Amino acid sequence: MFYSLTGKVVMKDSASVAIDCSGVAFLLNTTLSTINSLPPVGETATVYTYLAVREDALELYGFCSKDELECFKLLITVSGVGPKAATAVLSALSPAQLAVAVSSGDVKAITTAQGVGAKIAQRIVLELKNKLGSVEMSSSNLSEVAAAGKAGIGNAGSDAVEALVSAFGYSRSEASIAVGKLDPSLSTEELIRKALAALAKKL
Repeated sequence: MFYSLTGKVVMKDSASVAIDCSGVAFLLNTTLSTINSLPPVGETATVYTYLAVREDALELYGFCSKDELECFKLLITVSGVGPKAATAVLSALSPAQLAVAVSSGDVKAITTAQGVGAKIAQRIVLELKNKLGSVEMSSSNLSEVAAAGKAGIGNAGSDAVEALVSAFGYSRSEASIAVGKLDPSLSTEELIRKALAALAKKL
């Protein structure tokens, strides 16, 4: 029904924004990242929209980017994930971070979203594993997603990721990206050593 809205920002808070389009102000639920990306009140903005239809209400959701909207639409296809939970996930993780978390099985990263527990996070990982590739991302983000998925292939890679998480305190996403970018024929010890060196350079 609605693809996007362009108009003057007349109100925004931590979870919603109102856009005035030719004298009609539309109230949209949204993510923290979109709130932070929007211009100040009084300036013009464009948001991409999704209309959630319930028995007792119509709710409009708006996002600053198409990739955030596409991630939102994928998230609400997951059993038990409604629009509010989807916006909470995208308030905690960017589309690229979510894709890496799903690809690497980083359930903990997804549970940083308010109100999202381990069971729902596990379901998101399971059901979106092969779907987030349809979301547009930069080449650097795509390479990280690919690396995160590649890290779990083979015992050496899996063991190296587990060691980096349990012994060195890195997140599963960070560890998976670092290991996945290395030669998979290396031993577990070599993967750990080289991954640690790569991770240290980012500090």
